Amino acid sequence: MTTVDDRPAAPAGAPRRPNPVLALLRNSWRQLTSMRTALVLLFLLAVAAIPGSVLPQRGVNPEQVDQYFRDHPELAPQLDRLGGFEVFASVWFSAIYLLLFTSLVGCILPRMRDHLRALRSRPPAAPKRLERLPQHTVLEAPAAADPEAIAAVLRRRRWRVVVRGNEVSAEKGYLKETGNLLFHTSLVAVLLGVALGSWFGWHGNRLLVAGEENAFCNTRQQYAEASLGPRVDSTDLPRFCLTLDDFDARFLPSGQPEFYRASVTVDELDGTPRKAAFSVNSPLRLDSANVYLLGHGYAPILKYTDRYGRSQTSTVPFLTTGDANLTSEGVAAFPDANVDPQTGKRDPAQQIAFEGLYLPTAPETGPFSSSQFPTEQNPAVVLVAYRGNLGLDAGIPGSVYQLDQRQVSSGKLKQIGDQRLLGVGEKWTLDDGSTLEFLGTKPYITLSVRHAPGQTLMLVACVVLLGGLMGSLFARRRRVWFRVLPTDPTSGSPTSGSSLVEAGGLPRTEHPGFADEFAQLVAAVRDDGRADRRAREGVE
Repeated sequence: MTTVDDRPAAPAGAPRRPNPVLALLRNSWRQLTSMRTALVLLFLLAVAAIPGSVLPQRGVNPEQVDQYFRDHPELAPQLDRLGGFEVFASVWFSAIYLLLFTSLVGCILPRMRDHLRALRSRPPAAPKRLERLPQHTVLEAPAAADPEAIAAVLRRRRWRVVVRGNEVSAEKGYLKETGNLLFHTSLVAVLLGVALGSWFGWHGNRLLVAGEENAFCNTRQQYAEASLGPRVDSTDLPRFCLTLDDFDARFLPSGQPEFYRASVTVDELDGTPRKAAFSVNSPLRLDSANVYLLGHGYAPILKYTDRYGRSQTSTVPFLTTGDANLTSEGVAAFPDANVDPQTGKRDPAQQIAFEGLYLPTAPETGPFSSSQFPTEQNPAVVLVAYRGNLGLDAGIPGSVYQLDQRQVSSGKLKQIGDQRLLGVGEKWTLDDGSTLEFLGTKPYITLSVRHAPGQTLMLVACVVLLGGLMGSLFARRRRVWFRVLPTDPTSGSPTSGSSLVEAGGLPRTEHPGFADEFAQLVAAVRDDGRADRRAREGVE
């Protein structure tokens, strides 16, 4: 049995309905690659970077992150789940970054193709009615007015010119679009530089005391703080060692720093060690890394003699409290003191530590809470002694610059007497007969060792970006046309035997000075014609 399909046949050539999925993807791509979306994403990237400058970051200062958790126990975990302490490695920041990169690339490529096509194309022909253009004039010219002569005047003024019969077409101002493309291409290059620095870069911070026998070598374990890019392994770090030989700091009478200079010995393990010097604004540049001077301070030298007569000398860096006169605070711990010589056993309850301030220039009278000048004119330390279990055997990480306050609050670590002020060479005798002597200080510096492979790319991109921005702001697209119209010699008018040159101008963008430029251009064409007439008359 045969069935008949009564449905009407689709008319030949009827348009097919577009695929809704493809239409959605196409429209989404157009929206993403629009200039407006790129500007919005650039603004969002700037806003997203604000938490990275307000909140402490683990890759820069993990100790401040730990302190933030202690100060804000309820808020910190919430911020941590949102990536607040690793902003530039968070998913949401990376998403904005990649979307901006894609938007810029998708926006630049079509515009670059159109711009190259426009640069190769000839200026368009003159419109039929030049009087409708924003700028228009008619000037008298000699009967032999030559379009080529007009074109020569325009070329001398750096216009792109084409002659079509009795018409001259010229245009200028392609630098505006070129500047726009350079600006946005440079933005892409900056993003690439940031990505290279993030993937293949690394940095580490280290405190280095002058005169230490053991040099600092570039290994992950010797950094106080270090951050390696995702594509960098500890074995990829370049091999070199630094020894701080001396540090020179000079200050004005007001206490303002005048001059910093660190003298070091550099051993890159592929030749003989060499001497080098660097300062705050002049880093030490090695083949594979740059060494920056971040700060400096003093490391008191303390000699402790326990009750059994055994002495230990420790050079302890004291960190500056932030004032301009380098008042510093720190801890000198002696966990191996008071070991019984009979049994050789260490009693954790007899460990000792000294916490306090170092004053490069201590006042003559109390209170001894801050230094009066950053150089060592009257050096002194103000110390408080503690005896008990320092908590070093618990396996809990802590700062070497502070006492474990949990041990103090639990009573396992107790203060001994009152604080004591010691000058250089002075000795303090404790209740058990042990002594502490202040021998002097050594200078120390804080270093930041960095490798940023995208740094050169970013520098070049920023320079090109500024140049492109200037071109896009100050260049203007405009076009002019000249048409030579011979008059009727039998008309009997005073201008009989001359030619009329009709000129018109059109600015492609808002250009307040175009009227003056057009008038100067017309005057140059008129003066060139008069000069040509006088030359011909002189020959005749």
